[in-house]
Amino acid sequence: MLLYLRLIKLYLTMPYTTAPIEGLWIFEPRLFHDERGYFYESFNARTFEEATGFSRPFVQDNHSFSHYGVLRGLHCQLPPNDQSKLVRVVQGVVYDVALDLRKNSPTYGQYFGIELSSENKKQFFIPTGFAHGFVVLSETAELLYKCDNFYAPSSEAGVIYNDATANIDWLIPPQDIKLSPKDLLLKSIAETGLYF
Repeated sequence: MLLYLRLIKLYLTMPYTTAPIEGLWIFEPRLFHDERGYFYESFNARTFEEATGFSRPFVQDNHSFSHYGVLRGLHCQLPPNDQSKLVRVVQGVVYDVALDLRKNSPTYGQYFGIELSSENKKQFFIPTGFAHGFVVLSETAELLYKCDNFYAPSSEAGVIYNDATANIDWLIPPQDIKLSPKDLLLKSIAETGLYF
């Protein structure tokens, strides 16, 4: 019986893999299909902590809807209101990016990007110390993300999407990118000296 329970736990556990930049994690849940459709566990605090070592509770869930070409980012909040995020897409496809802004990191100023979609069900964990952004690759997309700190307008910060140091390939023609007036005002890493 004990072996059976262990096998069930192993089967239910969401697989976790590290990204090329230390601290970033990719989650790919296991789906259980039958003739009715499918079921999957999208979040489990115990297995999440076991895999990542991250134990702060998530306190806010955000949901955004965007059209093709909309680029939101690169955003972060400064301490003491800095945020870790667990991001997933429930409709459509986005290219999701984390930019390393940790002062003593060997990958400071570098980014990692991943395609998140309603089809692949992947999730992306971005801890504090990173700026986050995404661009919509499909006609529309809905993105959900958990945060471990509350939104604090006074702590808002960010990096311009076309920062020369990061040199992010957003996977769509530059002329298709749509930014908010606020995001157009963001500065480069060199101009802000932004770090955690």
